[in-house]
Amino acid sequence: MVSAISESRASSASSGAPGPAVSSASAAPFARSVWRRGAARLAAAVLLPGLLAVGTLAGAGTAAADDVPQHLGGASATLDGLKTFGGAVLHTAGEDQELPAGLFEMTVEGGGTLKTYCIDIHNPTQAQAKYQETPWAQTSLGANDDAGRIRWILEHSYPQVDDLAHLAAVAKTGPLTDQTAAAGTQVAIWRFSDGADVDASDPAAEKLADWLEKNARDTPEPAASLTLDSAAVSGRAGERLGPVTVRTNADRVTVTPPVDVGVADVASAAGVKITDKAGKEVTTATNGSQLFFDVPAGADDGTASLAVQATTSVPVGRAFAGVTRSQTQILAGSSDSTVSATATATWAASGAIPAISAAKNCARSGVDVTVANEGDAEFTFELAGDEHAVAPGESRTVTVPVVEDQPYEFAVNGPDGLTKTFKGVLDCRTTGTAPPPDEQITTQLGTDSEGAATAGLTDNLAETGSSSATPLIAGIAIALVALGGAAIFLLRKRKPTPPTD
Repeated sequence: MVSAISESRASSASSGAPGPAVSSASAAPFARSVWRRGAARLAAAVLLPGLLAVGTLAGAGTAAADDVPQHLGGASATLDGLKTFGGAVLHTAGEDQELPAGLFEMTVEGGGTLKTYCIDIHNPTQAQAKYQETPWAQTSLGANDDAGRIRWILEHSYPQVDDLAHLAAVAKTGPLTDQTAAAGTQVAIWRFSDGADVDASDPAAEKLADWLEKNARDTPEPAASLTLDSAAVSGRAGERLGPVTVRTNADRVTVTPPVDVGVADVASAAGVKITDKAGKEVTTATNGSQLFFDVPAGADDGTASLAVQATTSVPVGRAFAGVTRSQTQILAGSSDSTVSATATATWAASGAIPAISAAKNCARSGVDVTVANEGDAEFTFELAGDEHAVAPGESRTVTVPVVEDQPYEFAVNGPDGLTKTFKGVLDCRTTGTAPPPDEQITTQLGTDSEGAATAGLTDNLAETGSSSATPLIAGIAIALVALGGAAIFLLRKRKPTPPTD
């Protein structure tokens, strides 16, 4: 087991650092292709894009900690289905297979709507799958040299460009409809996300796809709508623990006062305040703000968390990964939507004081578990069958290998009953291979306000787009809090800018 795990040491200044970045082009909810593979589709675990350690630490009590899965921040949403689409033909293994191509829609937890294209043509989606905003590095986009061209396509085509007459004139396609524009855009994206040999069924859509493919330029990954630089911090009672740095495109975020997540002492967060570097208590923050947990001297050993939230438009080109196995999506348009992020602090008067976090590491096909120790004694823990130790003031990252597209579960076990359990599914690569010829490509239809299937392609469509694993997945997926409300979908309206050579 030792040879299967890689470690790296860092100074205390880098405690809680996330693992290597990974691209977000490995799932394709827009052209949801589902092949009937029964139990093989069971994605029975929850994806934890950025796990935050919670509960009591080794010196704070003997109770085992409950894991509270959270991602690195941003929007969380539920897939509503394929809403605006046309037809396409996938050429693979000597077979021509028809499939739908176009825009999916998602409903954001807390309010808002997203429109997305898929970026993994061979991977199925699940009905009402949960998705989270995810860095490219934690998806297939991280290893895709053409990821930036996909973003260029999103910015220069439908729905970002909703003047279809102008788009048709620039691309010389002939008349375009919403459906053919969406199909042509999705086809062009698949050529870069999957290297797929795919054509749009409609001649105008095919011309649009060719024009987008030819003119696409490398464009940087957009910044997150909201994230925190540190997922977990630790230190002694009587100190300000941090910093936790806010990164957001929102004008301002609200800061929720500390919430206790300790198991041994439910009152351990009493008296803890969120402050700036100077010690002034804060309830709002802006991009670049540094937040600290101000823990009173003499406070009982414990753990607490803070949350930040804002309403903003999620940047076009952000990736959305499934909480369970489901095609990865890439954002094509956003209304004003609720975004949030969470950080955790652990404190004690003396002894080892660990801060534990985890993040997917697509570059190493595993999950990075980072343990920082801000105490005055060595912290020892067991992970994946091996013993590890972190000296005071140091940080260690252990990469636990996991199998692509398969559920994983492992725990960090420390002294005095400390346990942090991490569960998820690693989805870092596009499937890249076609289904057997006897398996049918299907899609997920959206529904209107009365629950009726939306209009679209009628050949070879599944009833709901879900696999037989859907009930099990729904039963074990994380419960995301739906705060309600729906924002009016506001897509930026502009004309495409002709590319320059």
